[in-house]
Amino acid sequence: MTAPRSLLITGATGAIGSALARHYALPGVRLVLHGRRRERLEALADECRQAGAEVETSRVELTDDAALTQWLEQLTLPDVIIANAGQNTHAEPGREMEDWSATSQLLTINLRTPMAMAERLAPRMVERGHGQLVFISSLAAWHGLPLTPSYSASKAGIKAYGEALRGWLASRGVGVTVIMPGYVSSPMCESMPGPKPWEIDATRAARRIARGIERNRARVSFPFPLNLGCWSLAVLPAALSQRLLGLMGYGRPS
Repeated sequence: MTAPRSLLITGATGAIGSALARHYALPGVRLVLHGRRRERLEALADECRQAGAEVETSRVELTDDAALTQWLEQLTLPDVIIANAGQNTHAEPGREMEDWSATSQLLTINLRTPMAMAERLAPRMVERGHGQLVFISSLAAWHGLPLTPSYSASKAGIKAYGEALRGWLASRGVGVTVIMPGYVSSPMCESMPGPKPWEIDATRAARRIARGIERNRARVSFPFPLNLGCWSLAVLPAALSQRLLGLMGYGRPS
């Protein structure tokens, strides 16, 4: 696959999103950057323009179906769509379960929104004859982490959706890549409970992601040691996996 000449990145003001924007900010490249934080979004856009890219920005509410549809219908269709916007949540101390309002919001932005984007944009890519959809999952999709059950569920859901959609669209000239990073340094990462082994910086993560997109990889999972460990949890007996997670510090404190 040739290098993309136009990309849409949601969640562009986050660590991975901004690192991807900087990676792709080159002369002749058109970037559509979406983010909620106005000042940070405009500063990133200016930085990318100084690097030679053509940039437009949006702060549309992604969880509003009507607003999302209107925005995407008016959009000049990019080569690559990176549905990167996401959230995390976990149960606060003293609570038996995660806050349901926060969980509902997380499931909307992590799972429903990227699916809605694909539903609206994939047919246009098929009609055009080429394009690539990129979904951001997580190594937590291999086996749910007890400390972040809703987050794990959302990432497992988008992993399954992306893998299925890849098979559905393959013969129509549209690629689908699922990204499964481990711990990437960011405020969201730091707020997550539990150990964070093999944590990497966002710039390194963006390079790994971009290489996978360029090769139209079905799945881009990293770093290798953590990926192997998380994959092993998925194939081991569930009771053993749960015991191992507890021993490694991911079980609920007693």
